[in-house]
Amino acid sequence: MTVSAGTMLATARIVARVTGTGTTALPELHSAVPIVLRRTGAPGPEALVHLVGGAAGPLGGDQLRLEIDVGPGAVLRIRSVAATVVLPGARGEPSAWDIDVRVEAGGLLDYAPEPLVVAARANHLTRTRIDLAEGAGLRWREELVCGRHGEEPGTNRTKLMVCHDGRPLLAHALTVGPGAPHWSSAGVLGDARAVGTVLYAGTEVAHAPPPGAGPNLAIGALEGPGVLVTAVATDALSLRRDLDRIGCG
Repeated sequence: MTVSAGTMLATARIVARVTGTGTTALPELHSAVPIVLRRTGAPGPEALVHLVGGAAGPLGGDQLRLEIDVGPGAVLRIRSVAATVVLPGARGEPSAWDIDVRVEAGGLLDYAPEPLVVAARANHLTRTRIDLAEGAGLRWREELVCGRHGEEPGTNRTKLMVCHDGRPLLAHALTVGPGAPHWSSAGVLGDARAVGTVLYAGTEVAHAPPPGAGPNLAIGALEGPGVLVTAVATDALSLRRDLDRIGCG
């Protein structure tokens, strides 16, 4: 692969395991700028990790990767300290953010970072692959904001693929911005500029809101142990308020 000057290639990794005393330990917590990982909170049955931006971006051309491995009985909750703003590169290069997840039986991953904001002229791809064992739990929340205040968005492609017990559970894709014809039509986002999804899968299905739909919200059961919540709003604050209202905060 040809990499232009200033491009970042980074792989960060989190491994969560339960000790003999029932504490969720993090035997591997490997940061790679701009992905900086920090354990926060006191040691206990759950581990809380925050994503801290170690540099601006992702910038065009950056290729970033996060690997998450949750062992049997471990509980890992991941948050971020601020929104992530995707910025364009000097030559219009695309950026990419790959996330690979494995959760073993009895483990739980709760992933809920602050929103991803796609600035004007950016071209970004987020690919997430999740492998859940039978008896594992997942809550996966993503929020996307199309452009900063007063500007048009860049192009953002999001792909989420989830398997449960070796079988496909969900394949979800969304593209917004100038690289996606009709993205602002009534059949996609309409006049909304913020979209959020929350997936409850495996053992976490018990904590999902009941299926239903409203003007800006849909909650649907999957063919398997999963419930997908999708919401759209005019801005990030309204989106968060709507998700909090139904218990997805």
